[in-house]
Amino acid sequence: MNRRRISSGSSFEALAGYSRAVVDGDTIHVSGTTGFDYASMTIADDPVEQTHQCFRNIERALAEAGASLDDVVRVRYLLTDAALFERLAPLFGRYFANARPAATAMVVGLVDPRMRIEIEVTATLR
Repeated sequence: MNRRRISSGSSFEALAGYSRAVVDGDTIHVSGTTGFDYASMTIADDPVEQTHQCFRNIERALAEAGASLDDVVRVRYLLTDAALFERLAPLFGRYFANARPAATAMVVGLVDPRMRIEIEVTATLR
């Protein structure tokens, strides 16, 4: 099987020894993705904007792998506060209106206090 790594260009990937995504055969594993804008290495304070940026980052990785959000079969939402779910769930529904992947939402602590959400997806190439 062919395995291919996809990078966002973030220096943290090299530091921590991981890839933004790994294509393994027909499966695309996208690492937990936060709301950082990798071009400027900045992150918005607003969790809604962070969520949109998470999806932009994920879409970019999936596109490089030859897929889109419509190919996502599994998603995990990692939220720093349970109260965010009600506010962000409509965004999840918008981005995944077609894919309707299996989903899990968890309340966790993230490694940077500025991060309010992290999203991890698995997709399949058609």
